[in-house]
Amino acid sequence: MSKVTVVGAGNVGATCANVLAHMDFINEIVLIDIKGDLAVGKALDTWQQAPIDFYSTKVRGTEDYKDTKGSDVVVITAGIPRKPGMTRDDLIATNAQIVSGVTKNVVKHSKNAIIIIVSNPLDVMTYAALKVSGFPSNKVFGMAGILDTARYRAFLSTELGVSPKDIQAVLMGGHGDTMVPLPRYTTVAGIPVTEMIDKDKLNAIVDRTKDGGGELVRLMGTSAWYAPGAAAAQMVEAILKDERRVFPCCIMLDGEYGLKDICLGVPAVLGKNGVEKIIELDLNKKELELVQKSAKAVSEVIEVFKNMKV
Repeated sequence: MSKVTVVGAGNVGATCANVLAHMDFINEIVLIDIKGDLAVGKALDTWQQAPIDFYSTKVRGTEDYKDTKGSDVVVITAGIPRKPGMTRDDLIATNAQIVSGVTKNVVKHSKNAIIIIVSNPLDVMTYAALKVSGFPSNKVFGMAGILDTARYRAFLSTELGVSPKDIQAVLMGGHGDTMVPLPRYTTVAGIPVTEMIDKDKLNAIVDRTKDGGGELVRLMGTSAWYAPGAAAAQMVEAILKDERRVFPCCIMLDGEYGLKDICLGVPAVLGKNGVEKIIELDLNKKELELVQKSAKAVSEVIEVFKNMKV
């Protein structure tokens, strides 16, 4: 028997629950939100989709954390988007309070759960949830790198005229404009991408990837949800099926890449215990400098959070 809770019935959370339901291997998905009717409605809509799309996973909505009891994996998408006039510090303070409160409720009812953070600012929210939960770092980590690499791979697919299925890539660093796509670790059906595209076009794609979220906000007036929801669902699948898949995840580091006390995107193996292993790549000098630059930016945001004493 497997049970997954998705906290937050907004676009990302509802999409994650819907994608997971379609995978049809989970016994129960609980969608929870402070707006109980919203969670109940979106869960009911997904359940009514089951006879059409042919899956058996039961989906229900609630506003009561008691209904999440015994969850194997919890995906936290709760939080507010940055609004006009809000400073970065305002967003951190508000969402840190929300994520901290949610994490406390999750841990209260599911002491053995693995927690995946999707709330923004992603890196600092992962740090906050880890500290509040008291869980080991292999059981609390963030989803960002899967989404960012998916955007990178999609852009490459369009440019090269090949299937995105055949493109593999690694991306490190913070979830934002300091992220570090790594062309040296990007391949098309095993062929180094640098052999298939000229340097200027590749650099342009890297820059577009860094602005991936911003581009969608400008187009839609709100942040993305299909790809982020699917990315979180893919992490849940890897954990519950013990697939030991290699994904870039936002993880607390303890000496890896020369970094400590920071949640940052690095490649890792995901399985039944959450993060089974952090993979340390042999980065060259330029790549390492970019990762360290990204880590510095993330550390500054984490310091803001620490000083708030949420």
